[in-house]
Amino acid sequence: MRPYRDIATLAGAQILCFVWLTHLEPNFFLLHLYQTIIYIAILVMLFYMEDRWAYMIGMLASAIWLGMAYATGMLGTAIQQFVTRSAGSNATAIGGVSLLTALIAILMIAFCGRHWKKEYAGLGKTLRTFTVSFGVVAIYYGILIFWFWNMIPKA
Repeated sequence: MRPYRDIATLAGAQILCFVWLTHLEPNFFLLHLYQTIIYIAILVMLFYMEDRWAYMIGMLASAIWLGMAYATGMLGTAIQQFVTRSAGSNATAIGGVSLLTALIAILMIAFCGRHWKKEYAGLGKTLRTFTVSFGVVAIYYGILIFWFWNMIPKA
C-alpha cells in the first residue's frame, strides 16, 4: 500500500471542488479551472513517486490558498452565506463548496505535514525542498492573482 493515498484523495477532492465551482460560478470558470492545475501536478508527482515535492507543494499551496481566501473575505462571506442561507440557493451552494474546499486545504496541510515529518524530517532536504516549492507556488499564485486582477472590470 502506498503511504500517500490520503494525499492523492485530498488532491482529487480539491480538484472536484474547483470543478464544481466552475459550474456554480460560470463567470469565474477559467479561474477555478486554473486553480486545479497545482493539484493535478501534486497527483502527477505522487504517481511518479516524487512524494517529497508533492508533500511540500501540497502544504504550501493549501496554506497560501487559505491565506488568500481569508484575506479577500471569501471565507467570511462563505460562512455567512452558508449559515444564514438567505442569499439564495446558488450563493448557499457556493458558500458550502468554498467551506468544503477550505476544510480539504486544512486536511491537506495536516496530512502532508505528517507525511513529511515521518518520511523526510532530519534528512537535510527540508530547506532546499521548501525554497524550490515556495518559489513554484509563489509564481503559480502570482500568475493567478495577476490574471484575476486583470479580469475585474475597471470603473
